[in-house]
Amino acid sequence: MRRIIFATKNKGKIVEINEIMKELNLQILSLEEAAIDIEIIENGSTFEENAIIKVKEIMKITNDIVMADDSGLEIDYLNGAPGVHSSRFEGENTPYDIKNNKILDMLKGVAEEERTARFVCVIAAGFPDGQIITTKGVIEGIIGYEIKGENGFGYDPIFYVPEYKMTTAQMSSQLKNQISHRAKALNKMKELLKIRLGEAI
Repeated sequence: MRRIIFATKNKGKIVEINEIMKELNLQILSLEEAAIDIEIIENGSTFEENAIIKVKEIMKITNDIVMADDSGLEIDYLNGAPGVHSSRFEGENTPYDIKNNKILDMLKGVAEEERTARFVCVIAAGFPDGQIITTKGVIEGIIGYEIKGENGFGYDPIFYVPEYKMTTAQMSSQLKNQISHRAKALNKMKELLKIRLGEAI
């Protein structure tokens, strides 16, 4: 079975990725599961740049296929913030309930039509021959007025999707894995992997 090292330490993300990619005969491992301990400086100015930076760093130490994503929350009222700084907003190790409450405070009194936001995800995959490919997924929504839901992680509890009348943290994993930004990017990547790896999977 071919291995893919996914450049993340986020256990929730790995569960999500494995669920979406399960039809492929691939073993997807986190950095921890692959026994890789490395600090990567994500100094790109876009999600794509950061995803590629992570892939290139891990490719230096393994001959496996390497994948990485960079994703974040863009809030129009905040001029696209926190954007590429989503994980480092209010401090990298700050709990997300504090980050989420900070955003709710920043949007206090802001009308619903001005609370538009989106989750963006770019996934990069690097192959032993040096080729790197990327895919992108986006989900549009608004910032809610309170924290709601237990199922997601990160900014999910404040990201409200009007079409479904709930936050992404209130969605079942089945629904979220159909419509989320990461699901859209992963599904595009899955199709590219089928073409790239062919009979190997």
